[in-house]
Amino acid sequence: MSVFVAAKNIISPLGFTSKANFDAICQGKSGVRLVDEKPYVEPFFGAKIDRAAVAEKITDSEHYTFLEQLLILSVEEALSQDTSIDITSKQTAIVLSTTKGNVDILDTENTKGFAPEKKYLWNTGAMLASYFKNPNQTYIISNACVSGILALNLAKRLIKAGQYEQVVVVGVDILSPFIVSGFQSFKALSPGICKPYDKNRDGINLGEACATIILKKGEGDLAILGGSSTNDANHISGPSRTGEGLLLSIQKTLKSSGVSVSEIDYVSGHGTATPYNDEMESFAVSRAGLSSVPMNSLKSYFGHTLGAAGVLESVITLHSMQENTLVGTLRHKENGVSQPINIISKTESRDLKTCIKLGAGFGGSNGSILFRKNG
Repeated sequence: MSVFVAAKNIISPLGFTSKANFDAICQGKSGVRLVDEKPYVEPFFGAKIDRAAVAEKITDSEHYTFLEQLLILSVEEALSQDTSIDITSKQTAIVLSTTKGNVDILDTENTKGFAPEKKYLWNTGAMLASYFKNPNQTYIISNACVSGILALNLAKRLIKAGQYEQVVVVGVDILSPFIVSGFQSFKALSPGICKPYDKNRDGINLGEACATIILKKGEGDLAILGGSSTNDANHISGPSRTGEGLLLSIQKTLKSSGVSVSEIDYVSGHGTATPYNDEMESFAVSRAGLSSVPMNSLKSYFGHTLGAAGVLESVITLHSMQENTLVGTLRHKENGVSQPINIISKTESRDLKTCIKLGAGFGGSNGSILFRKNG
């Protein structure tokens, strides 16, 4: 039995559908801009969604936080693509991927009358199940920046185990003073649009987004073959200098999928544009034998969307496969990592059949997932 992608969506500063987002980045557009407004103490470059535009699309929007509005819109749009999916069925599960959830309402100025329980992730999961009348308890994955990849891997395994016929995977995170100030304290933010893998990279951009992928048992055009996660426990925030954990994840994913290195057509990297992450990835990719395979990062288009990143960037990977298009890494000019990797600088056409998505996160967490196009 195969597990395939039945529907997908992205909501970001670049659009409210996955196609709108893919078209925008193929045109070299970035959602990252200077954010200089309250409640942020210092200006920063990030990808911020127009809250008013989102609220206009939600009935009774005042009853839902901004993060919840994104979740509702993204899942609804994905469901509209396949009317055979009954989200009210016991055979349908929901998996939520997020790192911080409704963390913004910890600030009393942002509570707007919302119940204190809104700040808990279990409450966000319960809201999703209640809104869509899903009878199952929502699965919640919150494991730093690999959460989205782990959520997709979990969904695939739940279907393969026969527990559900379809799973709705949705990843979301939003900008807040809590998150931004944390990265500012690390001195990790770039003073402009970030430059993944570039010699002159100088830090990350943060972004907010919501992305949904609905997986279904059976046969379809785009299948998930396998995936894995590892933890090298290197450091509370810093990645392994040798890429050991990510390398092991790549190797486990290839083995579980029954795919050889020579079959990989494209690597969707994590590419945060920090000195240590990009260097670590170069070691992992090179040691895995993927040095010559085209590779990119999407962080200069969307910023780092944290718990949404694995799902969002997987959606873009799926569109790349459908359109046979390799998206260039915006602002990459000269390789700045010590190990040989093949960074895509300009968007180009290329036949794509088998692709692997990589992710890494705080606490030494690493993940990867492999997609194949049938036919």
